[in-house]
Amino acid sequence: MKRALALGVGAGLLALVSALAAAQEAPESLLPPGFDEPKPTPTPKAQPRPVAPAVRPTQGPATVSSAPATSASPVVQPVPGNGDTNGSLLTPEDLARLASGKLPSLDELEAMSPDQLDEIFGLKPKVDIPSAARRSMAEVGVLAPSEGGLPTQSLANQSAQLVRAAIEGNKGPMVSRWGHIILRRALASRLAAPKAMDPAEFAAMRIALLDRMGEFAAARAVAQDVDTANWTPDLTNAAIKAYVGTADIVGACPAVELQSSRRKDGEWQMLQAICNAYSGEALAARNELRGIRFRGGADPIDVFLAERFAGAAGEQRSAVTIEWDGVTKLTPWRFALANAVGEEIPQRLLDGAGAYYQQATATAPMLGLPARIAAADLAGRQGILSARAMIDLYSQLHTDDGTDQDSDAAGAARMLRQAYVGADADTRLQAIKTLWGSSSSIDYARLVLTAYAAARMDPSENYADDAAPLLASMLTAGLDRNAQRWGGVVQEGTEAWALLVTSAPQYNGQVEPASVSTFADKDSSSGNRKAKFLLAGLAGLGRIDRQAATSLAKDLDIDLYTPTKWSGLIDKAAAVRNQELVALLAGVGMQGSGWNQMTPRALYHIVSALDRVGLSAEARMIAAEAVARG
Repeated sequence: MKRALALGVGAGLLALVSALAAAQEAPESLLPPGFDEPKPTPTPKAQPRPVAPAVRPTQGPATVSSAPATSASPVVQPVPGNGDTNGSLLTPEDLARLASGKLPSLDELEAMSPDQLDEIFGLKPKVDIPSAARRSMAEVGVLAPSEGGLPTQSLANQSAQLVRAAIEGNKGPMVSRWGHIILRRALASRLAAPKAMDPAEFAAMRIALLDRMGEFAAARAVAQDVDTANWTPDLTNAAIKAYVGTADIVGACPAVELQSSRRKDGEWQMLQAICNAYSGEALAARNELRGIRFRGGADPIDVFLAERFAGAAGEQRSAVTIEWDGVTKLTPWRFALANAVGEEIPQRLLDGAGAYYQQATATAPMLGLPARIAAADLAGRQGILSARAMIDLYSQLHTDDGTDQDSDAAGAARMLRQAYVGADADTRLQAIKTLWGSSSSIDYARLVLTAYAAARMDPSENYADDAAPLLASMLTAGLDRNAQRWGGVVQEGTEAWALLVTSAPQYNGQVEPASVSTFADKDSSSGNRKAKFLLAGLAGLGRIDRQAATSLAKDLDIDLYTPTKWSGLIDKAAAVRNQELVALLAGVGMQGSGWNQMTPRALYHIVSALDRVGLSAEARMIAAEAVARG
């Protein structure tokens, strides 16, 4: 029987997690005590994804069975409504209400929208999917294990409170690009919810964290894996943020139509009107939006944009003039609507608007290439865009006849092409370095952009001085085997050497402490941060003797091994080889806006845990990234 931790768990623990999440100088305090120990991950069984059969619902609240579908224990998704009527006919309660004479007046009925009329008379369908086609919520996500997802049953036996704290305690931005990538993979994986947690709550938390990370497309995909009939208020809110983040306004309509009375705010009312317009009720939608504007239910700019969007669905289109005068700030709603209708947003509102708008812009296909490229650096730096995605953007710009060829972006596109097709190695390297800009402070996003061009450079003593940024560039895309070709060129104790010893797929033997000391002596980073991260990464990967690591840690004035509450949890998760839980807890430890918020001790535990559960590639890339960005 597993030993329970001593302190109890109460409602205040999640608030404590949220309060401590900002304290990045001490990541060990991000999770409170009182959680059950991680349990071993059940051995996965290859099974087709279950689909709920058509079963007549029973009385009582809807429940979801998480057991596999068998003749003895079918997966049943009870259907709200009145039997086989699918909730679309009047119930006895509706008839009783009508018989009582408690009806609106004719004037009131005439003023009501179609949604309100349907709700009054009980005519609104409660479920929009035929019963035979409804999906079970036993597993939710878009990445199966065979597609790169983490094991489906990873969290099934875990404490619901621990999982809730690990997800809700994460406020979004990661200091590590590779940390962002592994967390996105963990959240998008096809997973069973903890047994003590409602699957809809589990899905809602994952979608909300993806939203906070700027991963709106991934968040929308996970939301779409859940039938809208099963959307809870929290799942609905998180999903709508994802739809707005991708400017896919109409995509939210199935849920909006089913849950018409769930919210009363102006954004929800505008969504209802837009959805009515695209359901064939264009005139009623226009009247609803005008009513919102006259009542002051939303800012005029938002309603005008909604009218423009809804008008595109009607047969009788009316001109709507968008005036930005007096608008002092952007919101996700007006940003999404403006992009969806092709309305140009004044640059004064875009300048300094915040990371959210760059994240949304970088992946918005309806926007022009210059705008997306301007936002690509942030998205590439954070891990939202891959190196290939960034290269594709610049490649499209290079072949776009409508682009201003004198712009900085067009110049960068030409230089990127030169980095691949230059006449000789010197020419290609010079193009790469031009893209990097200042050699003393290279933007990490430009290292991502040049990853594959750097990998095409043949190792040479002539380029030894540029080996470190070339290697760092390759490793942003995980090109570790290309990087290893430089093993015979770099000198021991240099930054290029440090990148190789942390990223090598295999490393025979142990790193000599003297080599680490040599690197530390040459390290010019603030507070010897690179040297500290190098030691933490090597110790986490088991590539340096523990006794030697302890001695070096003392010389560098850091502590790697003293346990903390957070490190105890991630170590226990690693001990039972639970990849999903390790990834979630690693995400908690990597929150922040810069590597100055990461401690060597947290890095050691993250790298060690990932390596022990079989995510060694991610562990090596995070260790190398810490050295490159420290």
